[in-house]
Amino acid sequence: MSHRDVVVIGASAGGIKALQQLARALPAALPATIFVTVHFPEQASSALPRILARAGALLATHAVDGEMFERTRIYVAPPDSHLVLSPEGIRLGRGPREHGNRPAIDPMFRSAAIAFGRRVIGVVLTGTLDDGTSGLAEIKRCGGLAVVQDPADAEFSSMPQSAIDHVVVDRVVPIQLLGPTLVDLVTEPLSDAPPTIARDPVNSPTTNAAAPRALSSN
Repeated sequence: MSHRDVVVIGASAGGIKALQQLARALPAALPATIFVTVHFPEQASSALPRILARAGALLATHAVDGEMFERTRIYVAPPDSHLVLSPEGIRLGRGPREHGNRPAIDPMFRSAAIAFGRRVIGVVLTGTLDDGTSGLAEIKRCGGLAVVQDPADAEFSSMPQSAIDHVVVDRVVPIQLLGPTLVDLVTEPLSDAPPTIARDPVNSPTTNAAAPRALSSN
């Protein structure tokens, strides 16, 4: 693969509004697949795919277990199921809650890192607490990129701030610049540098508390 084509996005409180803004900025011919996990109550009914499809040019649907994914699509984790990625397609699981949530962001991030390595861009948006931080660290460890919404721009800053505090991120951007940033990153050729492989990306705790914040040049 000559460029990054797997974009995994995690959000919590305030995330639907942020994702709508992002969806408006993504072109119909985006050469990548978008996967989204947002915290929803287990018994809730989610209209997020319909909201995102109406907001932008990309088709958005709930992920289906066993489905092989396609480019120019947005796949959303349904309530009460973790969205897990593999080279064989999408898997939905009812494993233990993480950070009190199912779906949780970290399982999606970790599985994407294991399956697709350098092809992955992980994105942490607005939300409370720290879901997404450990998974974003695994994405970086496996050679992918880490992008975080600027906490000053986020409706709830805890989740993006945790990612910045514990992961050496590649971009910190306000939501209005996230779409163009992702377009640039998915069309940028991959370097020939070998990937860094995680020793145990599923179970290893993550974090580099001394990691400096990486500021966007945008």
